[in-house]
Amino acid sequence: MRVRVRQRSFARRASVYPERTDVDDHPEMRQAIDAAATVRAATSPNPWVGCVIRSLDGTTFTGATEPPGGRHAEIVALDLAGDAARGATAWVTLEPCSHTGRTGPCADALIEAGVARVVVAIGDPDPNVSGRGIDRLRAAGIEVAVGEAADRVRAQLAPYLHHRRTGRPWVLLKLAATVDGATAAPDGTSRWITGPEARADAHRLRAESDAVLVGAGTVRTDDPALTVRHVEGTDPRRIVLGSIPPGAKVLPAEEHHGPVPELLDRLGAEGVVQLLVEGGATVAHDLHRAGLVDQYVVYLAPVLAGGRDAPGLFEGPAAPTIGAFTRGRFAEVTPLGADLRLDLRADPRPDPTRTD
Repeated sequence: MRVRVRQRSFARRASVYPERTDVDDHPEMRQAIDAAATVRAATSPNPWVGCVIRSLDGTTFTGATEPPGGRHAEIVALDLAGDAARGATAWVTLEPCSHTGRTGPCADALIEAGVARVVVAIGDPDPNVSGRGIDRLRAAGIEVAVGEAADRVRAQLAPYLHHRRTGRPWVLLKLAATVDGATAAPDGTSRWITGPEARADAHRLRAESDAVLVGAGTVRTDDPALTVRHVEGTDPRRIVLGSIPPGAKVLPAEEHHGPVPELLDRLGAEGVVQLLVEGGATVAHDLHRAGLVDQYVVYLAPVLAGGRDAPGLFEGPAAPTIGAFTRGRFAEVTPLGADLRLDLRADPRPDPTRTD
């Protein structure tokens, strides 16, 4: 398995249009992916998409999706290109839309601009699109290629794709610990296990999330504000499992009393694409054991607690046998100052309701 280590910088038509993985990775698609990354925290519930148009004379024009109500990436690039779009090639990270929402169909705009070829990284599972954008382009005589840099774009758009396919938000569990797994000292002190770079990165996760979830015990013990302070961005909705004490810093916030799956269904229906879970250890354990976590982000500090009486990442019974341990893969390992960020994706778990 190849693990990338890098410094961090600031359905319906699936069988009809199978994605190819053997196509060239053009610099224009890489540029489109980079453009999409710059708007990651600004576009939800719309997908963060990048588009690059290369004119016949080789000039490139780059667009990225604007905040809701604004232009999609293709329209931004087309507006920059103007007449130079005629006969051009467009690289776009997600299938152009084919319906009218807050904005008009991007597929129609590409057709009207006279674009000759469109390279699409992945199809859009949204029922309003789901192959119709590609159909419309091809019906207009435009050459369409699907699958360039598909794996990279699937990873970049994972929360959006999950939300459109399941109706639930992508659940990202954020954890921070010493190398030996401690999250606090035995006396309860726990602040600043990690350094400033890791803390800023955690605030970036908040800015990229539509909502953040914590347990009432964490609110009583740590009194977190759960706002975005160390990076630019919008504060997420704050949700507490249980009752919120009067005067808590997390206010204004929502209380949830009831099963977490019901909360996920409701949040998904309300347009929450990514839900960040920040603790505490009991909430982390319960979501983990229920198989509700889609991504684990673990910040490891070069610190040792040196004993077994310090609180750990999860509060609750462990898997009873090693065969029942949750296994997965490190999707990415990122140095952040003196700390490490580990992005873990768990392997799919067997469906207990199936008998085959």
